[in-house]
Amino acid sequence: MRGKGLLTIVIIVAVATVGYRWLPSHYNPFMLLTLDDPPGKITQFKLRRLTPQACESLLSEANQRQLIRTQAVADTTGECPLRNVVRVRDFGPVSLNSSFLASCPLALSSALFVSQQARPLTKTYTGSELVRIEHLGSFACRNIYHRPDARRSEHATAEALDISAFRLANGQRVTVLKGWTAVKTQPWLKAMLAASCGYYGNGLGPDYNAAHANHFHLGMRGFGLCR
Repeated sequence: MRGKGLLTIVIIVAVATVGYRWLPSHYNPFMLLTLDDPPGKITQFKLRRLTPQACESLLSEANQRQLIRTQAVADTTGECPLRNVVRVRDFGPVSLNSSFLASCPLALSSALFVSQQARPLTKTYTGSELVRIEHLGSFACRNIYHRPDARRSEHATAEALDISAFRLANGQRVTVLKGWTAVKTQPWLKAMLAASCGYYGNGLGPDYNAAHANHFHLGMRGFGLCR
């Protein structure tokens, strides 16, 4: 009986091993991430396990494909040193109110979020194209909520972006502060925040607490907590 049980286990392992070889790359969690991988838990898993070198390579490809436009930034020292960060200028056809500093994971995750989710969701819910994202900044050398006894914020390492408003091709400007409770825009904004879970470690909005009433905090810590 032991022999049959062992044989069964060997067969299951063999089938699973062979099966992974035939899986499309975007369904195989052990294949490297590509810019065309669809949103989902497997893509999120691949994003989390990227090496610095792989992240830089994908970000370079994203620049070539005009999903994002970044500029290299020199490392800094001091109380909140920055290493391997870039300055994000825009997301291709989606402009920004100002450039911002970002770690490679934040820049790459943002490029995929904007191209795969923010733009399509905006078109679906509003009937217009997303043309501009307004933000409150990314890098800030401070603790969480500016509390002296708290740990360092994600902003202290340029690993979080605070988005405050969106502009559409039809001229409409929707702020998180007012749009979150408006009948016409609430479903769209809630869908956007929910979709961010597939790319960022955390996505915090107005329902999280009063401190986030006017923006989406999209950061790299955690494993996809959005609320």
